[in-house]
Order: sequence, then C-alpha cells, then structure tokens
Amino acid sequence: MKKIAKFEKISYEIFENAMMAFCPEIKNVKKIYEEIKLPRRERAGVAGYDFFAPFNIKLKPNQTIMIPSGIKCEMLANWVLVISPRSSMGFKYRLQLDNTVGIIDSNIESGYTNGQIIIKITNDSKEKVIAEIRKGQGFVQGVFLEYGITYDDNF
Repeated sequence: MKKIAKFEKISYEIFENAMMAFCPEIKNVKKIYEEIKLPRRERAGVAGYDFFAPFNIKLKPNQTIMIPSGIKCEMLANWVLVISPRSSMGFKYRLQLDNTVGIIDSNIESGYTNGQIIIKITNDSKEKVIAEIRKGQGFVQGVFLEYGITYDDNF
C-alpha cells in the first residue's frame, strides 16, 4: 500500500484561537488539546480514517457547530482528503457536513485555517432527535483520493 500522507496535531495556539472563535463556551481547552487523538483506521481493509470528537457534542435538530479538530494533514501533491460523516452518525442522527463533502487539498496550510481541519456539521434530523457525540468517539471519516488534471492545466 502506498503511503501518501501524515496526520499531525496543529499548534496549541492555533487550536486555542479556533476554539475561542467557534466554541467559546467550551472550557479546559488545554486539556482537550493534550488529549486529541490522531485520525486512524479501525482495521485493515477500511478506507476511512476516523476523526474523533475532541469534546462532548450535543446538537439539537437543525443546530450547527464548527468543530476545530486540532489536526492537520500533510499529503503528496495530486491527493486530497475527502471528509464525510461516519455512516453510523448519518444513520443514527442524520448528521450532515454543511459543505456536503469536505475536500482537504494538499495546500491546506495556505488557507485561513492555518492548516487545521475544521468540521462544520449540522443535525438534520427529521425525527427531532438530539445528536450526542461523546469525546473520543469517531464522528467523521477521511478517505484519501488521488486526482488528475486536464492536459491544458497551467499550474
């Protein structure tokens, strides 16, 4: 199997700034940062790398949250990391990413997130179910995909 990427924690300062911006009600940010787990596959043969909730999350129907993951990803050129809710979260709570599917490019460091992967997720439950995600629980997954470019691409 070809190894093309590496997950790392972002700096505490970047994580803290994102937490203050998106989740100001969450306390003990330093402890949360120290306990961040890098994404990993559940077992051989599984394509998706689970991202784990950095803190307990409760989402009422139609409620949205921006979750700083504390994670960045370095990958080879011509690869992307595609983020989507884990199947169990979609089936159980109807959780949806606000951009439907997240595409993390290999040049994410140049974006406004300073390389940190931010997950914006909504509880789209029609049954009025409160989504509860425990700290450390896998809630989204990332799959690496290689992509091509057109013959007349000048980049």
